[in-house]
Amino acid sequence: MMDYTQKNTVVIFEDNNHLRESLQLLISASGNFECIGAFADTRNAVSNINRLLPDIIVTDIEMPIMNGIDTTRLIKNKFPEIPILILTVFDDSERIFQSLQAGGNGYLLKNSSPEEILHAMAEVYNGGSALSPAVKRKVIQVFQNNEPVKNEFHLTQKEKELLQLLVQGMSYKMIADAMLISFETVKSHIKNIYRKLHVSSNAEAVAKALKNKIV
Repeated sequence: MMDYTQKNTVVIFEDNNHLRESLQLLISASGNFECIGAFADTRNAVSNINRLLPDIIVTDIEMPIMNGIDTTRLIKNKFPEIPILILTVFDDSERIFQSLQAGGNGYLLKNSSPEEILHAMAEVYNGGSALSPAVKRKVIQVFQNNEPVKNEFHLTQKEKELLQLLVQGMSYKMIADAMLISFETVKSHIKNIYRKLHVSSNAEAVAKALKNKIV
C-alpha cells in the first residue's frame, strides 16, 4: 500500500519541456510523491533508474533516442518490480496493447486531470492497473469481441473471473468488493495468475488475457 509516512519517489521521461515541468510541479505539490529525476529523452534510461531506484516511473511514448514502449520493455527486464505508468496522447489499440505487453502497469492519456494522474500513480504503485476511461473502453471492446478458447493456462474459475474484472480496469479493492473476498485473497489470486500466465504486472496480464482470448 501507499506509504503516507514518506513520499514515494518518481522518475519522469517526457520530451515536452512544458509538460515535464508541469508534472514535476504536480508531483512536488501532491504531498505523497517526490520527483527525483526528470529526463527529456530515454538516453541512459537503465543507468539512471539504477542510480535513482524510484518507486514509480512515468514515461511518454513518442520520445527521442528510444520510444517509451521499448524503454518500458528494457527497464522491466532489469527492474520488473518498478511500476511504469505510460502517459501519452495516443489512444489507438496497437500502442495500448504494445505498451501493456511491454510491461506497462498503466496507460493514461495526457488530457487526464491532475487528480487522475496522481490517482493513477497511486494505483500502479499499489499493484493496480490504471487506464484512462477511453483506453478502458477500447480494452473492454476487444474483450467483448474475443471468442473464448481452450483454457491452456489452467486458470481456475475464480482466477478467470478475477482476470475478467482486471480486464475491465477494476482496482484490487473493487475486485474484492465485487467478488465478496478479502483484499489479501485478491492478492493471492493475482500471484497465482501471474505465475500461470508468466507475467509480472496486472497490465501485462490484461494484455495476455486479451491476446490469447483467455477470458
